[in-house]
Amino acid sequence: MSRKLGIIGIGHVGSTVAHQVVATGLADDLVLIDTNEAKVTADALDFEDAMANLPYHTNVYVNDYAELKDADVIISALGKIDLQENKNDDRFAELPFTSKQVVEVAKKIKESGFHGILVAITNPVDVITSIYQQVTGLPKNHVLGTGTLLDSSRMKRSVAKKLKIDPRSVVGYNLGEHGNSQFTAWSTVRVLGKSIAEIASKNHLDLDAINDEAKHGGFTVFRGKKYTNYGIASAAVRLYSAIVSDAETELPVSNYRAEYGSYLSYPAIVGRDGILEQLQLDLTKEELEKLQVSANFIKDKYAESMAKE
Repeated sequence: MSRKLGIIGIGHVGSTVAHQVVATGLADDLVLIDTNEAKVTADALDFEDAMANLPYHTNVYVNDYAELKDADVIISALGKIDLQENKNDDRFAELPFTSKQVVEVAKKIKESGFHGILVAITNPVDVITSIYQQVTGLPKNHVLGTGTLLDSSRMKRSVAKKLKIDPRSVVGYNLGEHGNSQFTAWSTVRVLGKSIAEIASKNHLDLDAINDEAKHGGFTVFRGKKYTNYGIASAAVRLYSAIVSDAETELPVSNYRAEYGSYLSYPAIVGRDGILEQLQLDLTKEELEKLQVSANFIKDKYAESMAKE
């Protein structure tokens, strides 16, 4: 069975996702959509030029929403990155632009007859994921966002660098909003099989500083090159791969949690049918309070955004 992926928004992030997919043979058919016709056409040609030197072949289609009808997955990477140039490191600076764009794109996705899994990268991702689900009418378990998959990776990188170990030796989650109300749930974090509390006391780790580094790490990258792409693209591709391979992988992604009445990041089992199972963590009282604050913030911003439509 062929694997078909659509990517909407071929900027820094979308093109990096597309390149990783083409270079690793993760899709047989790739649909690229962007309002910048010259850019998306050039990227498609560039990918085709690369294929003679790659071990995989990918069929590439450009700016054809009709091709999305039988796609397995659509990744939304549209955005306006220069709006992130704000003093508060606030991903919601993009919302006035992205919310309008997403409503129009979601309508076109619905008109195409698409019935696969929709993955949002577009910021602010939890609100945008909510908008996509509302407008497309797709089942909630078929619409998800990358959420704190990247933030959790940043936390692991920070802990691992301080301990001089591989970040894959750190497990645990950042939860809530992919934004300023997120937090590292330290009760979930283990390092080489030991609790982070035990590791931190022995190695004098400043957990508050690591939490802040994970939360604001994207803006450190942004200030250096005025965009981010590799980290978020790798998270998106990992999520896409888990879906098309039906891997049933546990990932901290933005998914709709009925008990909070909102999309937010919380570990779930991901496979070909999207969110297969929602997990339940044994969080501390303080962590539960932080998660509720984050959920309330996302709900309020979503309500404000939809009221303007």
